[in-house]
Amino acid sequence: MCARYTLVTPPDELIEEFEATLAVEELPPQHNIAPTDRSAIVVQSKEGERRIGLARFGMIPHWAKSARQGVKMLNARVETVATSKGYGRAFARRRCLVVADGFYEWEHVDGEKLPYRFHLDGRPFGFAGLWAVWDSPEGEKVTSFTILTRPAIGETATIHDRMPILVPRDGYATWLDRGDVPTDVLMEVLAGHRGAALHKTRVSKRVNDVRQDDPSLIEPVA
Repeated sequence: MCARYTLVTPPDELIEEFEATLAVEELPPQHNIAPTDRSAIVVQSKEGERRIGLARFGMIPHWAKSARQGVKMLNARVETVATSKGYGRAFARRRCLVVADGFYEWEHVDGEKLPYRFHLDGRPFGFAGLWAVWDSPEGEKVTSFTILTRPAIGETATIHDRMPILVPRDGYATWLDRGDVPTDVLMEVLAGHRGAALHKTRVSKRVNDVRQDDPSLIEPVA
């Protein structure tokens, strides 16, 4: 599962990476993004423009009775996403890139949870994601997202058996296309996953507390 990640890259670098416009006034750094937090995703408009906006982590499907359903839908397994009752509709029409520059996983040693941050040496990337819009009982439209995962490879596999899918840059256009993209084409994009290039860095156990969010959380520790 991918339930915690980071986004500290300046907005101008994100605009360049994703060839997108910023649809929010500001994008402050986030060192410890957790479920229900609002963070950046890239979506493509019906006119074909890529936009970076904010959405809630944990996809709330249109049929959900409450926002709590989103906490159960943080991640979608790539092996079943296309045919899943919960995710199939979004996979067909509402794909996004979840903007990030690192994610956390934990190693369990002698009863302790030791956190590691996986990253591409400071470069931003996009997780394969799906998005949805939910109408709350109060009449608010809530945009939310989930992150696709696959079996872990590379350094991530030394800590965990699953990992988020990092979409290759040359696959951004296909993944964000809101037209009728065949499932096999989408799966080919996801097969280009950049996970083998990730590096891991041991970081402070303060990351374990979702209330913590400051630059020291991503600094290496011995």
